Amino acid sequence: MILRRCLGRGFLGVYRLGGRAWGKSFSVLAGGAFADFGTRSVLQPPLRVSGEDRIAVGSDVFVGAGSWLQVLAEAPDGVVIAIGEGTSIAGNCVLSAAVSIRLGEKVLIARGAYISDHTHAYEDPSRAVLEQGIDRVAPVEIGDGAWLGENAVVCPGVRIGRGAVIGANAVVLEDVPDHALAVGVPAKVVRRFAERPAPVS
Repeated sequence: MILRRCLGRGFLGVYRLGGRAWGKSFSVLAGGAFADFGTRSVLQPPLRVSGEDRIAVGSDVFVGAGSWLQVLAEAPDGVVIAIGEGTSIAGNCVLSAAVSIRLGEKVLIARGAYISDHTHAYEDPSRAVLEQGIDRVAPVEIGDGAWLGENAVVCPGVRIGRGAVIGANAVVLEDVPDHALAVGVPAKVVRRFAERPAPVS
């Protein structure tokens, strides 16, 4: 039993070390293709990326495996997706941009979150949705220190404030103010947090 436990722990240690090494190696090699790629940032493969030359990743960022960072071909020149320093994006998340997605510093995003600054057009019944292009294009901004719960959906034109919390499975259609908790479908603010006063020097 003791030997089996030691072998198991040893195996998991090697597995974790290998995963970290692979993620770091991938990030070092791929980082040069991005508009900007900060130090100590890690993109954990497998990862789907398109339009990387218009994606800026700050320092100390983590993007988990299975995520998709997408800048559409029709997006403007320059940085279209900006991920602030210290932000952590768990696996299987999607950031899809046609004009602008901005994540502040130290944003925390749980698994399965979906953030998009556009929707699919779908009102022409004679054509497949896939063939109708995009609609409702509007910038998305998520403030410093915000937290998005698992499977949260952030829709076009939304601003989520600094330190705001979005509950699991919420669908955010409207702005959420700083230091507020929003839950539900559609997401509604159910609580406000008092902002701490600045320290006296």
